[in-house]
Amino acid sequence: MISRTHRFHGYGSLKYTYSRGETVRGPLCSTKYVFNPRRNKYRLAVVVNKKVNKSAVVRNKIRRRIYEVVRLVSDKIKNPCDIVITIFSEQILEIPHDELVTMINAQLHQAEII
Repeated sequence: MISRTHRFHGYGSLKYTYSRGETVRGPLCSTKYVFNPRRNKYRLAVVVNKKVNKSAVVRNKIRRRIYEVVRLVSDKIKNPCDIVITIFSEQILEIPHDELVTMINAQLHQAEII
């Protein structure tokens, strides 16, 4: 898990990222990001819709897997930015950890975050 300082807080906090951010889309998830010079550190949110899976337990497991992958590469994040990773498919739960790391790293490289 990533620390609390790297998470979004409040209901309106994602609004800025959704309105002004740019998107990098992959087959199972997309990354929306915006560089935020008012911050010292990056912030991350993982959004898993109920359409992916009705069970909150499964959605939270997906969320925890993504948080762990980003935590492993967090030392490479250069600029303070706001990142929202949106999950589209339940298949992300079944892919091996190495493939998940490669997929998230590719999206973060494409977004020039790392």
